[in-house]
Amino acid sequence: MTPWAKTRFDAQKPGYGVRGAPGGNDPILQCDPIGFPRVMLMPTPMEFEQAPGRVLQFWEREHEWRPIWTDGRALPEDADPTWYGYATGKWEDDYTLVVQSSGFNDKTWLGPTGYPHSDQMRVIERYHRADYDTIEYDMTVNDPTAYTKPLVAPHRILKLKPGEEISEQPCVWSQEQEFAQRIRNPATPKPSK
Repeated sequence: MTPWAKTRFDAQKPGYGVRGAPGGNDPILQCDPIGFPRVMLMPTPMEFEQAPGRVLQFWEREHEWRPIWTDGRALPEDADPTWYGYATGKWEDDYTLVVQSSGFNDKTWLGPTGYPHSDQMRVIERYHRADYDTIEYDMTVNDPTAYTKPLVAPHRILKLKPGEEISEQPCVWSQEQEFAQRIRNPATPKPSK
């Protein structure tokens, strides 16, 4: 972690876990978008839809989606920063989609513990269809502003779940606050003095 990232990490107050703090400042606790790549760590369903010149990725969490452009375009040199970045993909073979993303804002965390990223983050993903209902997923995060070497996520297996339907799952501020007061804050360890 670079000094820039360490300063940001130390200022983060997750709402859960060993670093959890009452009134945590995790962006998703404020109903901000979860962002990419963190959405890939959520245990909620997602779908892929193939359209001319792109693959659309759609997540149950917040009903967010992103286009992965497969029409041969390059990543823009200076994309407008967004929560889910700008993604381009190419088929390495009939079963492997390689995706590169950039153009992220720095308002999200890489995971629930508060690891930050900068707007210079680039993500490389590999989606390999191993069989009809199995995708092998690998992700590498490159962010020289935040980390001294690339972050390689653990290899994941994504399984097709026949009959599963994506349901509506918006973040509702009033429900988030009620949950925080009833459940999260009382369960969060109090800081020792």
